[in-house]
Amino acid sequence: MNTRRSVCWILLASTVGVGAAACSSGGSSSSAPSSSPSPHTPAAAAASASPSASSTASSVAADEQEITANWTAFFNPKTSAAQKTTLVQNGSQFASVLKAQASNPQGATSSAKVLKVTVITSSEAQVTYDILLSGTPVLSNQKGAAVLQDGTWKVGVSSFCGLLTLESGGKTSSLPAACKSAA
Repeated sequence: MNTRRSVCWILLASTVGVGAAACSSGGSSSSAPSSSPSPHTPAAAAASASPSASSTASSVAADEQEITANWTAFFNPKTSAAQKTTLVQNGSQFASVLKAQASNPQGATSSAKVLKVTVITSSEAQVTYDILLSGTPVLSNQKGAAVLQDGTWKVGVSSFCGLLTLESGGKTSSLPAACKSAA
């Protein structure tokens, strides 16, 4: 197995939680995440309630903190598959893939570190992040999307499916239907 393929396998099988759909695995991880998603007040709503720049800045800062916490929890190997479905856009469409991956022991040392969050609109943000393996970046400065869905900032389906595509070597035929419809 070449280094790039190995890194992709470890990265996606462990942090994204979907490699089991394409590869065999064993073991179990169902611990609760260290933080849970926080309730959300959209930036636009806060701005209309109080038009001051300080209120809007506070709301954006709160959004950035929630996005960071939720992305970190989603990529945490200790986060249960059930919790991950609440942290990814259209999570119920990925439930079976996330559940299957929860038994993959390769994910025990992987995580993500959010480097920067840029709130674009009241329901969309760009996230710059690293994927870490045993604390060492294996993919640096990745760009992803966060979306506000059902009052919670979540990992965007485009980001999740992009990582799935990387894991499958660019082939999209084995991706979940939710990825195919999102393209």
